[in-house]
Amino acid sequence: MKRILVLSDSHGNVNNMVLAVRNENPDMIIHLGDCWSDAAQLQKKFPHIPMEQVPGNCDCSHEFEERILMIEGRRVFICHGHTMNVKASYLRLAMTAKAEEVDAALFGHTHCVYQDFYEGIVYLNPGSIGAPPYGTPPSYGILTIDGGTDLIDTDIIYMD
Repeated sequence: MKRILVLSDSHGNVNNMVLAVRNENPDMIIHLGDCWSDAAQLQKKFPHIPMEQVPGNCDCSHEFEERILMIEGRRVFICHGHTMNVKASYLRLAMTAKAEEVDAALFGHTHCVYQDFYEGIVYLNPGSIGAPPYGTPPSYGILTIDGGTDLIDTDIIYMD
């Protein structure tokens, strides 16, 4: 079983990410973009925790914008969300997730929390760890995958 810390839209707030790592002690970290350099700083602070990331719309161009990870035998699609136009609709994301036959799709970009289970796929947007909408505390996600039982579970944690 793996507990994965899912972060997005840190926008320079590395301190909140450090607190989340210390609070959760995850097996893995996934950063969904905005800002790539924040994730790099976090990796330096916790080099023993595997990290995967994708760039966001505020990041410099990188060789990939979406990726599929294999975690505990499950296919996990990660993207920032801007290439999927998630601020307008989740349709393109859902169509891509279904076409790629993934078990989970993780995205950010909107800065708003979203969790759903649709047509056999788990969807998670952890909200923003660094720049949440006015009146909303910073948030992050926990993705739990148990390859032995095929469990995929999500949780949202709001920071005080």
